[in-house]
Amino acid sequence: WMCVNQTFCSPEEMLQRRLVVLRGILRSEEVYLRQLDALLTPMKALWASAGTSQPVLSSQEVQTVFYQVPEIRDMHQSFSSGLKARLSGWDRTGIVGDLFLKMVNQLGLYGGFIGNYKEAVEVVRRCSQADVRFRTLAEVARAPSMMPNDSSEGKYTFEALLYQPLDRVTKTTLVLRDVLKATPDEHGDRVPLQEALRLSRSFLAGVNESSLSRREVTLSHAMTRRLVRDGFVVDASEGERSLRHLFLFTDLLLCTRFKHAARGKQDHYRFCWYLPLARLKLRWAAEPHPPDLRLHAIRSKMYLLRQQEAERKLRMSRVQKASRILAARGRKKLEQMELMLLTHSPRYRLELHSSTAGTHLLLFSSLYDLEEWRAAIHQLTTDGIETVPPDLLTLTGSCVKLRMTQQPPLRSAGAAEDEDALCGTLGVAVHAARGLQQPACVYVCLEVDGYASHHQQAQTHSSVLGLNPHWDQELCFQVDGAQSLKVVCVSQGEGQQDDAVLAKTWVQLDPKTIDEGWRRQTLSLGQVKLAVSLRFRPHLVGPPTLASQEQPVFGVPLEAVARQEGGLVPHVVRCCVEEVERRGMDEVGIYRVSGAAQDIGTLKATFHTSLREAVAGLRSAEVNVVSGLLKLYFRELPEPLVPTRLFHSLAQMLDIQEVETRLGSMVTILQSCPEPNRNTFLYLLHHLQRVSEKQATNKMSLMNLATVFGPSLLRPPVAGPGQDAVPVDISQEVVVQVQVIFWFLQCRHLPEARTSLQPDSDEDEDEESTYL
Repeated sequence: WMCVNQTFCSPEEMLQRRLVVLRGILRSEEVYLRQLDALLTPMKALWASAGTSQPVLSSQEVQTVFYQVPEIRDMHQSFSSGLKARLSGWDRTGIVGDLFLKMVNQLGLYGGFIGNYKEAVEVVRRCSQADVRFRTLAEVARAPSMMPNDSSEGKYTFEALLYQPLDRVTKTTLVLRDVLKATPDEHGDRVPLQEALRLSRSFLAGVNESSLSRREVTLSHAMTRRLVRDGFVVDASEGERSLRHLFLFTDLLLCTRFKHAARGKQDHYRFCWYLPLARLKLRWAAEPHPPDLRLHAIRSKMYLLRQQEAERKLRMSRVQKASRILAARGRKKLEQMELMLLTHSPRYRLELHSSTAGTHLLLFSSLYDLEEWRAAIHQLTTDGIETVPPDLLTLTGSCVKLRMTQQPPLRSAGAAEDEDALCGTLGVAVHAARGLQQPACVYVCLEVDGYASHHQQAQTHSSVLGLNPHWDQELCFQVDGAQSLKVVCVSQGEGQQDDAVLAKTWVQLDPKTIDEGWRRQTLSLGQVKLAVSLRFRPHLVGPPTLASQEQPVFGVPLEAVARQEGGLVPHVVRCCVEEVERRGMDEVGIYRVSGAAQDIGTLKATFHTSLREAVAGLRSAEVNVVSGLLKLYFRELPEPLVPTRLFHSLAQMLDIQEVETRLGSMVTILQSCPEPNRNTFLYLLHHLQRVSEKQATNKMSLMNLATVFGPSLLRPPVAGPGQDAVPVDISQEVVVQVQVIFWFLQCRHLPEARTSLQPDSDEDEDEESTYL
């Protein structure tokens, strides 16, 4: 089933996604019907045999084994036929809600099947051991593969097919939720789908209640224990990382170890630990993530195995049998590698502390997934439900029936490549956000899916404290098989406070709508609106590279910094300017009074190792240290911000008597600067003009500011070996430097600075908006 996690979409996008979801449901229904047909294939022969002197099964045993299966099959056949007919003549307003409602009203058939399931399995096992005829009959059943991306048919045990209805009914609520999320509010299907979802949840709640224990478990507030969520996580409670299946019930967390059973037997779980939710405390954090040579080796090996698998597919027509065997081995190795990566790469910690049951530590690769678990657990802990000590044996044994997640999220487990997946370079420019409820320092975490050979996470620097954070920062991913982008906005804590997730969403990466040009859109994360731009360049992805620390910033040519940061104004400039404007505009002598040289040097070093830590350091530093760092950055540029080749041209402009002509000519000369230089210069000029507006308080006039910054921003060319340069007297040089910057600062019609490579105006935000 195709999940739809996006809460807000445009009506057109919702209708398109709705059609995709419904088609996926129809394909899944067709596979399920073929599995039921395979399960029912021996029934006629067994009924005929029951009336003979040597029956394979007695009439009572046949009735027990196939109880309610024909009725379930007829119910799904009716639903599948109806859905197929509706989709064949599909239009925008197509109605299918009545089909879902009709099917849900017949879910009671599953109730009888579930109640009879244990007895049916016991009959199958007993008769398989006692009668070779039944064993032969039960072992030759053929049905479509149970893997979601595998269309081949294979041989399955009778017991494995008998489990399929049990597995199917637990997913009914998820299917209805997906269709409902893709159905606009004004659509005619909205009401019947909501009713179907309510009935499905009520039915499954009853199933959960009856399956968890032979006796009913009633909690406080007259609630009953039911399964809320489950999935695979990394458990690091005992110092070692182990992949575990975690089950969240109404009143407790149950950690289990999944055990594959031998052929013909049922899988089962073993108990690891449990925590009552009452008074459970949660805390999450991101661990430092330095380059890991072992993980890099695993990713490189995975990349090589996938290359080898692709080459085998090209040769398969010539040596089919040998290729199939090698391909199976390669897939198994790839799954093992991905399993190792899944276990050892997580960097997000979720600490669970119970005053009665101790502390446990869970690790996640995805901040998005961690927040889903944290929010689900937190919602239940705030209800204050007191737990009833569980029958752990019965509870753990019921997990096979109740689980909604069948296997770890291994991309390599799928047999077929998805044609809609992206392979190449994905660029995401994060612009700005609005809608915060209170001022915060915010950063944005991005996560892509696909094969895990390449790094799949990146995050922006932290914004300055405010209600409308902005970044204008581009992040790039090498993607291989990517289909979605997860976006998480996080408020960075200060001092003893922890970081807090403000909002999250995910974006469908459709190669039909993403091209090599930047496309701006606004993502809706609840009340928070985030402006981003996306572009994608398709190409074959090379082998993975080892993650390294931040590239140097100080003493590096401005164009090189712009390339590595994906913007037009360096982060260090923007962060310092924002911090000065936040708390230094009234500081007497700002930019004239120097901060402590040691503190400035410490901040400079931090920018070379971690942008996030550097931004945090700016917020806690003396404001004169921040202004001193900004001046130091411009002083240490290999070439001044205003290129030396323009020095003499600008100096000549000072001789023009008419003021407007002089300013216009100087701005024209500025247009010949490289884009990063021109936009950084304009960005700084606008900032200095705002500083001078407070000169009554900070004593920094335009002339004072020009005197401070002139020698750093503008310098005459220096003659190299064999070159001639117009000599400039030192006193004349200083006058030109100060006067040029002074006249630029007097210009009240300076062009606006662009901070990102793509247009960052909001004019077409509404036209290109995608509400998620």
